[in-house]
Amino acid sequence: MAFEYRPMRSVIYVDCVREEYRHRLQHWLYSVHVPDSISKFAPYCNKYTFYNALPVPPEGERFGTRRMQMTEHYWMVNEMTPEMSVNVFTERMPPIVLRWQGMIPDVDLTPEQSANMDGDTHRASGGDNGMPPFVFAHVPINWQYDYKGKGRTLDDGPNYRWQFVLRWPCEKTGEKWFEEVFVPYFQSRPEVNRFVSSRIYHDVVGCQFHRLVEMWFDGPDEWYAAAVEGTRDMAQPDWAKEAPKEAPQAQFPFLKPNHYIVGMFLSDMAASDNLTQYRGYLQMR
Repeated sequence: MAFEYRPMRSVIYVDCVREEYRHRLQHWLYSVHVPDSISKFAPYCNKYTFYNALPVPPEGERFGTRRMQMTEHYWMVNEMTPEMSVNVFTERMPPIVLRWQGMIPDVDLTPEQSANMDGDTHRASGGDNGMPPFVFAHVPINWQYDYKGKGRTLDDGPNYRWQFVLRWPCEKTGEKWFEEVFVPYFQSRPEVNRFVSSRIYHDVVGCQFHRLVEMWFDGPDEWYAAAVEGTRDMAQPDWAKEAPKEAPQAQFPFLKPNHYIVGMFLSDMAASDNLTQYRGYLQMR
């Protein structure tokens, strides 16, 4: 047996397709999923946190914004190797949770369809069925590219974080446009306080996205000024013109929302640092 020591960070973007489901999804996450997860990976995961999604700003839907939470892990080993595949218990992953998140159609499930799913199967759902993909992206444990804002400290104020993943129809031309057009544009915007990025590993869970990006603003008005108003005259790149299915939008970000661009708006503070703060699902009385 050869366990793989590989420090990494991962992000999961959890959506909630109807407000009818938000409290149900929260209940499952905190009462079922957190204890299952801690029981499994506490020995080799250093950080396991939930960040609540902030409200979607105007036109945020065009950017593939998800509405529930971002889940972040810091891994010490690669848990996706064959040596890590034997578990003494099975995660509780009912398909209805995928329905609440929009990974499968929002229709009633038969008893057969409601059977518990393997956790890895659950996290690989969507994308190939016409529904949005489950985003589980692994990146180096530290940011790779520092484009703007180095030296910012906690004293500089709270941050309105826009974090998202990008999948290019053609990685070569998409990355070239990112470096030559995307990066210089946002570096030049006074509303952008911080701008970092990393390339996504494809060999961990088979994530099809290419890049993780995070920018900080003072608030949603500043984000709108930079990402929406300021990009109205940005030329549609050739890679988008050549891939209308993957990039159907005439305006930035061009990519198909929730499929080729997916992200969230977040604050600095985690709602729950689960490995240090979780004490169970404590209901009010």
